[in-house]
Amino acid sequence: MPTTFPRRATAILASVIVVVAALFALYLWAALNWSYSEGERAGYLQKLSRKGWLCKTWEGEILLSSMPGAIPERFAFTVRDENVVRQLQSAMGQRVQLTYSQHVGLPTSCFGETPYFVDKAVIGGANPVSPSGGM
Repeated sequence: MPTTFPRRATAILASVIVVVAALFALYLWAALNWSYSEGERAGYLQKLSRKGWLCKTWEGEILLSSMPGAIPERFAFTVRDENVVRQLQSAMGQRVQLTYSQHVGLPTSCFGETPYFVDKAVIGGANPVSPSGGM
């Protein structure tokens, strides 16, 4: 009987490892495919760069300004679609409107440095409304 115990323990350990790996893969799939929130942001594209030591991702930043003269807020985002990357590269310094989804709980920065993944970009975006309410 002692010779079968290590074989059984090895099979149990292998089964546990397979189950843990499958659960992790399921969690990762869910985190990437279901978004916590979705929305749009418009601002001036300031930065777009490919970053990372091992996992290269496209990271960008737009400046959001609610009214002229106000200090702009920065919105950092990640782009995974190469078509959107090419579109944004041609719009550097211009106003863009980004459609994004937020994915929380990703275990590593290999998917992106931010939880905000841009799915679509419109160059020019909507013109901001002036503080007086006119166009």
